[in-house]
Amino acid sequence: MNAGFRYHGGRLTEACARYGGEAADWMDLSTGINPNAWNAPAGLAVDWRALPNPLALHALELTAAQYFGCALPLCAAVPGSETGIRQIARVLNLPGLYQPLSYGTYSRAFAQADAIADLSTLPRRPTALVIGNPNNPDGRVLPRARLLELLDHQEQHGGWLIVDEAFADCAPDWSISSEVTEERRLIVMRSFGKFFGLAGLRLGFAIAPQRVLGALREAFGDWPVHAAAIAYGAAAYADAGWIAETRRRLVTQAAAVDAVVRRHGLDVSGDCPLFRLVVVSDAAGLFERLAQQHILTRPFEDRSDLLRIGLPPDNAGLQRLDAALGDG
Repeated sequence: MNAGFRYHGGRLTEACARYGGEAADWMDLSTGINPNAWNAPAGLAVDWRALPNPLALHALELTAAQYFGCALPLCAAVPGSETGIRQIARVLNLPGLYQPLSYGTYSRAFAQADAIADLSTLPRRPTALVIGNPNNPDGRVLPRARLLELLDHQEQHGGWLIVDEAFADCAPDWSISSEVTEERRLIVMRSFGKFFGLAGLRLGFAIAPQRVLGALREAFGDWPVHAAAIAYGAAAYADAGWIAETRRRLVTQAAAVDAVVRRHGLDVSGDCPLFRLVVVSDAAGLFERLAQQHILTRPFEDRSDLLRIGLPPDNAGLQRLDAALGDG
């Protein structure tokens, strides 16, 4: 297996090169991206000849702040939450802390970073603790009270808490965006591409005190995101009907995946409906078997017993996964 498959999901070109077929032959379940993306209305046009409009960017940030439930001055668009996390690590200039089973960027974003398995034993020194909520890849969701306890510890010792809410759109009560204030040492990251299914736009948001956002804005310059990201983001965050229906549909789709996986004797976990984590004795073998049938999943470098499976796009895709799991 190519090591790249264990680094990030979405490596469909590499999968075609290794296992054959064209991209259209594959079902890519290697990411936690909504397979049924938000569709822009017919009248939504993007003028690629013009620089991004600062007023339109402000309107996007206003719409996003209202959607997140945070104050507008504390919300800034960034070119993807992954890039935003990396830049925030540079702004804070502190050692990073992350949980062993979490998004790989957390460890790579900081000049110095350490895994901490037990959050009850946080060090008594300034650090930047990064928590995915929901966590990727196991879908674990920490309650607001626990996150605020972690924030209190970090603040007492001169550190920061960064909560990555890339998948929090699935259930709005998971978010602590409303807890961000000028005084607190709390930063929340949001991602547009996961829930809305448009990861190629590279749009995210940092919700943080203005002293942090000022450094971010200086780093990203006058045009932090492109014109299409501004136009699509503003329209999508305002589409309340699509958002509500998608939240309901994702829960149903995830339950259907759970039923299929468990029928084949596999353990599955995850509160986040955009992906499921499968526990299997030989994850690499299952990855290979599915790849031979042009189904791409996500293995992990240090965990030979785990495989993440995203949502099939429809019932036909679910039946295809069911058949592939039963073959062998």
